[in-house]
Amino acid sequence: MAEVQLRGVRKSFGSVEVIKGVDLTVASGSFCVFVGPSGCGKSTLLRMIAGLEEVTDGQILIGGQDVTWAEPSERGIAMVFQNYALYPHLTVAQNIGFGLSLARLPKAEIEAKVRAAADILQLTHLLDRKPKALSGGQRQRVAIGRAIVRDPKVFLFDEPLSNLDASLRAEMRLELADLHHRLDATMIYVTHDQVEAMTMADQIVVLQGGRIEQAGAPMDLYGHPATPFVAGFIGSPKMNLFGGEAAKAMGRRDLRHPAGARAAVPEPGTLAGQGAAHREARRRRHRLSGGASTRGTGGTDRGRDDARARGGGLREPRRRGRSIASRPRGTARPGGGGPAAGHGTPREEEGRPRRSQRRPAASRATSAMVLRCIPMSARSRSESWRSSSSVRR
Repeated sequence: MAEVQLRGVRKSFGSVEVIKGVDLTVASGSFCVFVGPSGCGKSTLLRMIAGLEEVTDGQILIGGQDVTWAEPSERGIAMVFQNYALYPHLTVAQNIGFGLSLARLPKAEIEAKVRAAADILQLTHLLDRKPKALSGGQRQRVAIGRAIVRDPKVFLFDEPLSNLDASLRAEMRLELADLHHRLDATMIYVTHDQVEAMTMADQIVVLQGGRIEQAGAPMDLYGHPATPFVAGFIGSPKMNLFGGEAAKAMGRRDLRHPAGARAAVPEPGTLAGQGAAHREARRRRHRLSGGASTRGTGGTDRGRDDARARGGGLREPRRRGRSIASRPRGTARPGGGGPAAGHGTPREEEGRPRRSQRRPAASRATSAMVLRCIPMSARSRSESWRSSSSVRR
């Protein structure tokens, strides 16, 4: 096993630059996965490490040795291709030992290495068969066995499971992970399947447009994506993203959506306090069950702070026997003959702010928390919720 370093690696085909300056270190003995959408440059980068593509600029080091211009056979690597590349007229044993035969090693040594690789890959009972008599998973193990017998410093895999069905891919993922632990070798694996990346890798490198978006441990990328692309690419189902304007005021961070909703954003590396969340949940249940609010805003402490920050006053509700929030709309007040609930006499209405002007900050703050759980396609329903909630309160 050996460490692999890429220093400012670039690759151009004519006037088109496909690898745009990659700096990466793959630790010795690690399982590194290059993942990204089609056309991101992951296979091209792997082929440059293997020596199958020339480097336009930069350096490639394997085990501390500069191999940028070395031949593939001089780099101490073994590569497993997507299409297996088996010789149909040779047996399994002959396919596994083919590279050793070209190197003119003694026959006894070749047989010993082939037997050892077959034991690791559970192919001993298949050594006399030809590729046409093997399943897809068995053919893939033969291709891996051909790489194992070379005793390389680095194993390179170019989407080796893409030709297999779903159940066989899951089985082969387990076998490859187990093989990595047994060989304790450095492996670089290319795939477009994030499930393969998350389940097998020690280090994931997410590429997009010939550049590295983020590199790190699987759960670091999943829990702390560095870019919107990584956030949307890693994880299933896909993370929902929406734009907004970030602002910081009075010691807290807010995200404001163009539709008017606002949500509190925790500081990096922190979580929102559970106490505030529990208080808001209790307030919301109290309002929805028809209970009276003790504040004119009917909102959270955060909403009242917003109102004060905007210069708006807080208004206690008029108390007329029963709470406005708990009396059904259109019913008369106790005592009969009076106007419907929520509508005062003309004298009471004079100098009284319109309903749309009252409690604006708290309504927006409360609605923001609900909007965080509502898809963007349901914005119209959220607007109707806000209008009806204002009447209820």
